[in-house]
Amino acid sequence: MENYSKYIDSTVLAANATKEEIYKLCKEAISENFFSVCINPFYVNLAKQILKGSDIKVCTVVGFPLGQNTISTKVFETLDAIKNGADEIDMVINIARLKENDFKYCVTEINEVTKAAQGRIVKVIVETALLTEEDKINACHIILNSKADFIKTSTGFSTSGAKLEDIKLFDKIIKRRKFIKAAGGIKNHAELLEFVEAGVDRIGTSKGKELMKKY
Repeated sequence: MENYSKYIDSTVLAANATKEEIYKLCKEAISENFFSVCINPFYVNLAKQILKGSDIKVCTVVGFPLGQNTISTKVFETLDAIKNGADEIDMVINIARLKENDFKYCVTEINEVTKAAQGRIVKVIVETALLTEEDKINACHIILNSKADFIKTSTGFSTSGAKLEDIKLFDKIIKRRKFIKAAGGIKNHAELLEFVEAGVDRIGTSKGKELMKKY
C-alpha cells in the first residue's frame, strides 16, 4: 500500500502564524509522518530545532506570495533560508514576466535561485489561477528548460488553488521529466487520490491530517 503521508507538505503560511502553531504543525508532521512542513522564512530555524532527530524536511518560501521581487532579492532570501536550515525552497515565479512571454528572464531567475539553494530541492510556484491555458503550457516549458525540480500550482493566496485539469495538463507536457506539486483546495482523501493518480508528486495543504482520513 502506498504511503500517502509522504506526499504531504504540511503548510502554515499565514501572516499571523504563532510559534505555538509552528510547534503544533511540526509535532503533527512527526506523528503523521509527512514529508515536510512548509512555513514562512522567519520560522525556519525554529522548525529545524523542533524537528531535530526526525526525517521531516523544512520547506520555506521565496518571493512569496507575489513573485515580484528582483532576482537578487530572491537569491538573498534563498541563501538566508539555507543558512537557517531550510531543506527545500518554494519560489514564486515572476508571474508578469511569464505572462509577457519573457521566458529567458524566468529561466534565469529560477536558475539563480536554484544555484543559491546549493543542491536543495527547488519548486517553482506559477500561480495557475492567474494564467491562461497558453500561459500554463509556457510555464511547463520554462520549468523543463530550468534547473528547478518541481512545478507547483499555487501560493494559496490567489483566487483559487490546485485544479485537477491543470495537473493533467502539466503531466501531459512534463512527462515525468520534472515533479509536480499541487497546493491549495484539496479537501479530503478521495481528492488526494485523484490528484496522485493525475500525476502529483507532492501536495501542499494546511489540512494534512484530514487528507489522511479514509472516509
